[in-house]
Formats: sequence, C-alpha cells, structure tokens
Amino acid sequence: MRSEEEIFALLLNYAQMDERIRLVSLEGSRANPTIKDDEFKDFDVAFFVTDMQSFLANDDWLEFLGERLILQKPDEMELYPSQQRNRFAYLMLFEDGNKIDLTLVPINELPAYLKTNDGLLRILLDKDQEIKEEIVATDQHYWITKPTEQKFNDCCNEFWWVSTYVAKGLARKEFLFAQDHLNNNVRPTLLLMMSWKIGTEKGYGFTLGKNYKFIQQYLSIEDWEQFLLTFQGAGYRESWEALLLCQNLFRQQSKKAALAYGYVYPDYDEKVSLYIQDLYASYL
Repeated sequence: MRSEEEIFALLLNYAQMDERIRLVSLEGSRANPTIKDDEFKDFDVAFFVTDMQSFLANDDWLEFLGERLILQKPDEMELYPSQQRNRFAYLMLFEDGNKIDLTLVPINELPAYLKTNDGLLRILLDKDQEIKEEIVATDQHYWITKPTEQKFNDCCNEFWWVSTYVAKGLARKEFLFAQDHLNNNVRPTLLLMMSWKIGTEKGYGFTLGKNYKFIQQYLSIEDWEQFLLTFQGAGYRESWEALLLCQNLFRQQSKKAALAYGYVYPDYDEKVSLYIQDLYASYL
C-alpha cells in the first residue's frame, strides 16, 4: 500500500503542474489530529479549479492516481440524486487499498466552502494565497454536548413512541417494517442517550466519532455487551428480545443521565412497557 506521504506527493505534484488547480484542501479523518492513523483512512481531498468543464469532459485525467478497483461519481447518479451543486466528486478505491474521495470545486466557491466547512480542514496548497488566516483543523463540531431538558425529553419521547411501531410490526408479522424502525429510530435514540450519559461522566471535549464508532471506549464491558445483544434479529422472537433489550438499556442510561442533569425521567415508560409486554405475551 502506498503511504500517506506518497499519496500526498502524487496529488500535490499533479496540482502544482496543472494551472487550472489553484488550491488543494484536505478534510475528514486525515485532517483530524485526534484520530490515530491507520490504513483505512480515506483521503478526502478537494481541488479548487478555474475550469470545471475541462475536467468533466472525460475521466482520463484521473489515471495519474493509479489503478482503480472501482469509481463512483455520485453527482451523476440517477438512483441516488446528489444535492451537491456546482461541485463534482470522484470516489475511488485503488488496487493497493487506498481510497481517495476527490472533489472538484469552482475556485469562486471557496468563500462558501470555508463558511460551511465542519472544521476538519487543512490547506495543502494555495497558489494564489487565498487563505489569509491560518486554519487549524478541529473536530469540535462533532463533540458530544450536554442536552437541554427539551432535547432530553424529546429523545425519551421518540424512543418510547417508535418502540410501539416496532412492537406493532412484530405483532403483525411485518418483519421489515419492525426492523426498519428498530434500526433507524430506536437504536439511534438509544445511542444518543448513551452519549449524553457518557458526557455526565467524561465531560464534553471529545467526539464519539461518525456513527458513534468510538463509543465502546467509554462504556463499561457490561453495557457494551448488552448493546451488542440488541443486534440479534434473525427472526421474530429474536427481534422481540432485541427490542426489550433496547428498552432496558435505554431506561438504565436515561435514568442515570436524568439524575446527573437534574431532569425528570418520563413516567410513560412504565405504561408503554406494559403495552409492549402485553403484545409480546400474545406473540408467545
């Protein structure tokens, strides 16, 4: 596998030689100083260019990056239409395992790009000295934060409300309906509550990563093992058990968070739990 230094040299040498490219930036995990290096980090790079159309005419210019396994151009896709305007991305996985997400951005969009950036940004090349102040990459945008009482209540309400949809789907034998609500609503609100509970213990000056990928580091072994068990779902009985595990874990985490924050944990937990237990009993 080519090293980070080799990939950066490849990109910057090409950009230096091409007059259409005026600035090169790096985003994402490789711009984040708090995340340890590994071979799976993507290279999220943007070329700020003077002539987009000349690049878009064909893909031959990408050959300087090496042999690809696969290329995706999300801004050309019909199945998943892009919401990105005036920019064009090339998502590439190479034979050596490196992954480069290279986005073309018109140079005149640089101010808007800087304004909307999430903070994880490094400038690798600036031919025209467009950047007047030093940019220091930070992941502060993704730090966990203390919830307001309203957000805490909203999270509890969403969890218990959507739990009833999961139970209804299982009772009706609508497996995909139940799993969709379990995976896309119930478990994410559980993870959010777990992050807030972690905040009460560890503070808020750090991120749990995209999709909470670092959360295991901050949970007890017991809590992590309980959370993993919520992913059982190969059948109806397993899905019922996964839902009940989610409920138990949510209750534990949210009560501890409520106590730490001085918030009131909602009493409808008991009523909803009994409702779901009755549905579960009828299934058995």
